[in-house]
Amino acid sequence: METFSIILAVLVVILAIVVISAGVKVVPQSETRVVERLGRFHSVLAPGLNFIVPFIDRPKTIYTRRIENSIGNRTIVKTVATSIIDLREQVYDFPAQQVITRDNVTTEINALLYFQITDPKKAVYEIDNLPNAIEKLTQTSLRNVIGELELDETLSSRDTINSRLQNILDDATNKWGVKVNRVELQDITPPESVREAMEKQMQAERNRRAEILNAEGEKQSLILRSEGEKTSKINQAEAVKEAEILRAEGEAKAIILNAEAEAEAIRRVAEAVAASKTDPATYMLAMKYIETLKEMTSGKDGKTVYIPYEASSVLSSIGSIKSLFQQK
Repeated sequence: METFSIILAVLVVILAIVVISAGVKVVPQSETRVVERLGRFHSVLAPGLNFIVPFIDRPKTIYTRRIENSIGNRTIVKTVATSIIDLREQVYDFPAQQVITRDNVTTEINALLYFQITDPKKAVYEIDNLPNAIEKLTQTSLRNVIGELELDETLSSRDTINSRLQNILDDATNKWGVKVNRVELQDITPPESVREAMEKQMQAERNRRAEILNAEGEKQSLILRSEGEKTSKINQAEAVKEAEILRAEGEAKAIILNAEAEAEAIRRVAEAVAASKTDPATYMLAMKYIETLKEMTSGKDGKTVYIPYEASSVLSSIGSIKSLFQQK
């Protein structure tokens, strides 16, 4: 009898522990659970300590994705069943898929999706297998968006594609209690033949730009050289002009000085002649004949003397010169 009582007491303790463990739920921060009572939605558990009716209330099982590293560091994505709903922002890395652009070029694209569960009840009851639904929706939306663009637009408009995908996915997943925060295209890989053609096109564009830059440089060089030559010629012309002006001014001053000197000489000669009571005209005539004699004896051999035709006038003036000097 005592043994039976001990066994019964142990069973009661075990049952109490099971009941308590089934009725007490501790929910970590940023997580929640959807509780069903007899198969119907009952409540959403908040973070912290929660009490439910054992065996009547039961957390709803949902599907989620987990990334695991296998042998060889290969990444494996698994879909597992759990009752934990993560309220933090989650990242889905979808494998590369082939899409066709508007100009019929097959391209491989893989994308990252950042989303967050905002309504756990909708995420459980409005869609079955939420990770799979989000993946398929992302793939079909990506095909539709890329199908409206040509390859060049696809390669140069990643931000536009990301924004359009985010808007499409956010609208579609709103009824699932999911908020799509952003979408990022990781790699866009066109076929090898297209990549080679694009590289040739880029090389040709670089060569064209280089030739344009060289032509612009030569043009600027010619312009600068011509401007330099123009400036040099202007400077030379200015220098010649200034030199001619200075020479003309010098000659004008020389003429003035010579005229002044000659006038002064004539004045003094006139005073001297007047003092000696000699005819000034006769004196001046005699001086002119003396100068003429220099020309008369200017033969190349030093012996030839040139006598003008009117030599009698020259000879007749010699007497006047003699008498002039005698008077002095």
